[in-house]
Amino acid sequence: MSKIAPGLLAATLSKFKDGLVVVTGSAGKSTTTKMLVAMARAHGKVVFTNPSTANIAQGFYSSIIERSNVWGAIAGDVAILEMDEGHAAEITKRILPRQVTVLNVLEDQLDRFIDPALVRNKLGEVAARATDAVILNTDDQNILVMNQKYQPSSVTWFGIASEIVSNTAHGLGAAETYLSVLPRQEVSSEITSVDGLDASAVVQGRDCSLILPNRGLHFALDAIAALESARRYLGESFDLALATKTLNELPPVFARGEIVKINGEEVEFILVQNPMSFQLNLDNLTTNPEQIFLAIGRDVHDPSWLWTVDLKNLSHVDVLSGFNFAEMGLRLTYADIPVGFATDDLQIALDKFFALPRPEHGRKTVIFSADAMRRTRRILGLTDPEAVER
Repeated sequence: MSKIAPGLLAATLSKFKDGLVVVTGSAGKSTTTKMLVAMARAHGKVVFTNPSTANIAQGFYSSIIERSNVWGAIAGDVAILEMDEGHAAEITKRILPRQVTVLNVLEDQLDRFIDPALVRNKLGEVAARATDAVILNTDDQNILVMNQKYQPSSVTWFGIASEIVSNTAHGLGAAETYLSVLPRQEVSSEITSVDGLDASAVVQGRDCSLILPNRGLHFALDAIAALESARRYLGESFDLALATKTLNELPPVFARGEIVKINGEEVEFILVQNPMSFQLNLDNLTTNPEQIFLAIGRDVHDPSWLWTVDLKNLSHVDVLSGFNFAEMGLRLTYADIPVGFATDDLQIALDKFFALPRPEHGRKTVIFSADAMRRTRRILGLTDPEAVER
């Protein structure tokens, strides 16, 4: 479709009266976008979005074809889309976004982006094209450098109280800039405390209590980014009580702390997409799961990054699988982490794992990379991205 009607994307997205709202960055796009969309809808807005996390140009064309009429028009007030950091730079050349939220820059997809500085510059181009509002993370030095270089207009900041970040083993995982440290900017919205799934925040001087969709500071960051983004988009109609109620009742994005029932027992899905994603999710694996399934798929093009992750919170792996199971197995062996069963055949691995008796405490835990996640969900018949419960 992108070849047959290359102008369809820009033409369709330009027809929404409230314009285009973009959420981008290395990590957290799906969760932040889902939160923002839910809050906008709770305020009465009709939203076009990409719930399947298809965040590149081809995915947007597919969403438009699915939702539009024969003239390529989609009913709604606004398009709120998560965008891959590389594709966002190209798409926003053709249609200027009304609002842009930039979450972070991590050491991610280096086989594709080469260096985090390249991602920083792409995100800067996107932010500079916003016509109305830019929402930035004050706790990522890359974003501070980006802001200094590109100087987007109408910027407000979100973040997490410094004492909270400093008390964690790995912080928020932002990539190093190897530049002089820039001062933290004054925030409009900030997380002030986190205790498991419970968090407190201040949004433009008003206190609120949050229930996060999953454990970890990265989910708290997504929540405060979504609140500040909703506040900027909705303006005077923004109702903080309604926004927090909506957020607190919202289930996670599929595979990001998703709890599913398989064969009548609860299973937690944990998606790991890059070194810091893996690290932060392991750091928050506080339940010491009795049964663990680990699958590293084809999306991990350079398995050497597996060696940069501190695995101390991973006591064992019952079943290991995925295209890169051998590389992950070697890493586990050097970390003296026992593995019960290993195979590259994901179907056999899943059958083996779910044949295990129910754990005596907690629930079965599945940790997987994006490729293994998609294959696992397909094998298990979990094809609806919206069929997720809190």
